Amino acid sequence: MRSAATLIALSALAASALPFSASAQAPGLGQLEIKAYQAIPKTKTAVQLSADTHLSRELRRLVMTRLTRRGNDVGFSGGNVMRMDVAYIDLQGSGREAAPGGIQSYDLAPSANPRPELPQNKFERRDGTSPPTAGPTLRITLTLYAVDTGKVIWSATTSCIAQGNRAQRTGEAMIDAIFDDADKNRLGDAGCPL
Repeated sequence: MRSAATLIALSALAASALPFSASAQAPGLGQLEIKAYQAIPKTKTAVQLSADTHLSRELRRLVMTRLTRRGNDVGFSGGNVMRMDVAYIDLQGSGREAAPGGIQSYDLAPSANPRPELPQNKFERRDGTSPPTAGPTLRITLTLYAVDTGKVIWSATTSCIAQGNRAQRTGEAMIDAIFDDADKNRLGDAGCPL
């Protein structure tokens, strides 16, 4: 009984020491959350992608430009590593990432994939109710790690509804919203274009 009370007290103390409560949920659509455990240091920073797609490469280029404007030296190796996760999810449409201009980012010709056709499975709930029709979602997560300690120094998460032909433009607006005031903890508007 005494050890359970001690654990509860320690977890409450740890949660109050964090800039944001550990029990807080991720920001919703159209929101931006920055957790700045410290300001982004002016040391050399490498920006690494978790998934190499056309959209993520274009958005990484913009992140590197914004870091350079802040005074950071940007390269493939350095004092810090910023991991960039870009996810474009379209559960109502094709589910494929679209390149700028609405053209698919890979070849759709029959010879492009020689495997036999697989049955089309719909994403749906088991209880028969339809999910909310929010639309295709673009989510960007940036996490800055210190190479020498492995600790997270800074992170930002944002998401917006974005049609395939506007995904890159939406991502650029989201990144601009992140770096407009990147050194403070905040929860606010993601800068989603109308």
